[in-house]
Amino acid sequence: NTARGAVVDTNALVKALKEGWIAAAALDVFEQEPLPPDHPLTKLNNVVLTPHIGSATIETRTKMAELVAENLIAFYKGEVPPTLVNKEVVKVRPPGFGTD
Repeated sequence: NTARGAVVDTNALVKALKEGWIAAAALDVFEQEPLPPDHPLTKLNNVVLTPHIGSATIETRTKMAELVAENLIAFYKGEVPPTLVNKEVVKVRPPGFGTD
């Protein structure tokens, strides 16, 4: 899951994993947190569960820092940050601290 736990229909995921529609799943966030020890996901052998540490690698944290720097530099130059997801906001207010 690359977002928030609520994005995933957990019951549908459990069903798909049990029935083989999905071979395996690795989850770092959950619809219900903390995940109860008796939750159906904890009973499946084709699931890897981690407690919000999926991005805790040197490589990932380094890349995250680089992306932050690139976005800040673009913002201060009055440019659209390269990883801006909701680019429609640029139409509302231009990047940077300009007053125009």
